[in-house]
Amino acid sequence: MRTGGETHLNHAKASAAMELLLLLLFLVVLAVAAATGLGADTRDSADWKPTADGRRWRSGTC
Repeated sequence: MRTGGETHLNHAKASAAMELLLLLLFLVVLAVAAATGLGADTRDSADWKPTADGRRWRSGTC
């Protein structure tokens, strides 16, 4: 049963605060994962071609 003390504005403020807290929690989890080395670059050297002055190096075979 509602007591009538809750307004739409109070509900909106609480919702915005919860959204902000969840965003901050997500960012903290990402930072902790990055600090502990859980994030890894899965690309190997085959994904990157050498460059010369910012231009991709092209082999003569293609």
